[in-house]
Amino acid sequence: MLREGKDLVNNKKLYLTAAVLYFSYMLHGIGVSILAQYKSDFAEMWGAPTLADGTLDVSMVLTVIAALGLGRLISLPFAGPFSDKFGRKPSGIVGMVAYIIYFVGIIFAPNMYVAYAFALFGGIANSFIDTCVYPSIVEIFKKKGDIGNLFVKFSISIGQFLLPFMIGFVAANALTFKTLFYLCAVLIAVCALLIAFLPFPTVTNNDKTEKGEVKKVKMKFTATTWAIIAMGFTTSATFMLWLNANQELGKLYGLADPSKIQSFYAIGTVVAVLVTAALISKKILQSVQILFLYPAISAIMLLVLYFVESPTLVLVGGFVLGYAAAGGVLQLVTTIAVEVNPANAGKMTSMVMIASSLANYLVLTAAGAITKMGGIAGPKYLLLFNFAITIIGVILAIYVNKKYAEKEKYSSVKMAG
Repeated sequence: MLREGKDLVNNKKLYLTAAVLYFSYMLHGIGVSILAQYKSDFAEMWGAPTLADGTLDVSMVLTVIAALGLGRLISLPFAGPFSDKFGRKPSGIVGMVAYIIYFVGIIFAPNMYVAYAFALFGGIANSFIDTCVYPSIVEIFKKKGDIGNLFVKFSISIGQFLLPFMIGFVAANALTFKTLFYLCAVLIAVCALLIAFLPFPTVTNNDKTEKGEVKKVKMKFTATTWAIIAMGFTTSATFMLWLNANQELGKLYGLADPSKIQSFYAIGTVVAVLVTAALISKKILQSVQILFLYPAISAIMLLVLYFVESPTLVLVGGFVLGYAAAGGVLQLVTTIAVEVNPANAGKMTSMVMIASSLANYLVLTAAGAITKMGGIAGPKYLLLFNFAITIIGVILAIYVNKKYAEKEKYSSVKMAG
């Protein structure tokens, strides 16, 4: 009885840790979206030229946003091993300190090049927080780790949902757009202080032999593992492209207030997390099946948006892509990757997030070039680009589902034997 009471207290403390981690991801949701919402302000601040239609050339801002992906790409090979070796808590603190540097530094950057450097810190922050939060949530909630990590996405969605209202409040009160960056820096600092004192699950990346000797568990890579990691690229590309280009598409299709797309997108992600969690919890669908279904829905929606130029449909597309592209698919990919090699959870998280970072950097850099070359029709070309990448993700998901079905069939036959 005494042991059970002690475990209950420990679990409650760990749930508080999880709550702080979720809140930090809500701020992360704001951090990855806020530059796209203030493209014109930053373009003006960094001396962007004016286009033929009288608008500012925002391609340089897309280039800076892409630096977030490069920062992740540079740091993820170190963040995963750092998390496995020194613990989830130090990884989280490093990430949050880097986020403070990003939020404060970006608003003082006098030009695109300095901003690019601070955006790298934003990417580094993302890496270390990823390798802290995803493994921690799996380790805290254990068998319900996939559902727990879905709520990481829920936290991001809440931040992205609140962002337009925060932007509206700042504008209505004649405050500088920099206000939100200061606020995020202060709140992420509070998160860092809290997790410095909160407990984390005790885990090890080693196994013991029969003699009690400790041996390291090596990472195992199969074709299925690589396919899952590759899906970190495709699933990220789908929602990143939409997130950073939907405003221009809304304007092109005659939507009076393109900022509404962000709200519909955020509502879609919130609904997706709740529905998906219920589907998995009630065993109606498996996580691996969702990795095929949701990207397929995204691909169809992107194609419809390309052929039907309607302002109302853009809002519908915002909701559908929020649901199917950004409603926790990347989190499920990460959870499955961790389950494949739980003894190296930090490293596996890094592998998926490296793929995600490549998507952020390569795809958004390409998006900047496509936008510049495509001129006014640039947003439509981005829809086709997004569709092509998403279809690759669907093909990968078909392969992964096939391998999982074969594995389950083999396991059931072995148990019957």
